[in-house]
Amino acid sequence: MEEQIISKAIIETYIKELISYLDVDVAIVGAGPSGLICAYYLASAGKKVAIFERHLKIGGGMPGGGMMFNRIVVQEEAREIMKEFGVRLKKYSEKLYTADAIETISAFTFKTIKAGAKIFNLISVEDVIIREKMITGVVLNWTAVDIAHLHVDPLGVKAKAVVDATGHDSEVCRIVERKLGEDFKVIGEKSMWAEKGESALTENTKEVYPGLFVCGMAANAVAGSHRMGAIFGGMLLSGKKAASLILGKL
Repeated sequence: MEEQIISKAIIETYIKELISYLDVDVAIVGAGPSGLICAYYLASAGKKVAIFERHLKIGGGMPGGGMMFNRIVVQEEAREIMKEFGVRLKKYSEKLYTADAIETISAFTFKTIKAGAKIFNLISVEDVIIREKMITGVVLNWTAVDIAHLHVDPLGVKAKAVVDATGHDSEVCRIVERKLGEDFKVIGEKSMWAEKGESALTENTKEVYPGLFVCGMAANAVAGSHRMGAIFGGMLLSGKKAASLILGKL
């Protein structure tokens, strides 16, 4: 088997897939738990979904659990979502369950891909496309280009809806804030308060600018609510709500 055939197979099939996802129904930025859940429900509804993840790995902070103890906590309200993905839960108290963080994110990733969503890792979103006061796409570059501070022009992807699922940094919304100035503001997240942060999360999951939705910790960061720590029920419910809002709009 000649090495150039292997190389050709990789390059050819990747490029074909990338070209086919230059025009999507929904572009999700960030392959953490909320982004994956959002993508799963959108893809299950027949929408063309691409997730762009800047890191090599998938899952955001979930694989690390709490302070590298790879366990997570979920509430009773999110148990049905965990069950839908086949994740094993252990009851800890009346309303709380624990789960293996690696098993959870692996299940989310596998089932989201099987539902039809496409994940492109090692790709960063460095800008958004705005047309007539509406977000209509994202601007991509290789993460390695960003890390090396190389002057390389990006490429664009058209989308009917864009989701910021980048977590604490709310990277897409920060870009929009820079572009729009006083017309759009990101407040920034408050200190850790699990109960307050969880209760605010689903409420903060919304369309924050025409064509731009937020879910997961990005939603709390934009709205100025508290962070939660290694409890993930709100993250899952947030991703599902974002998918529902987008489906209603599309």
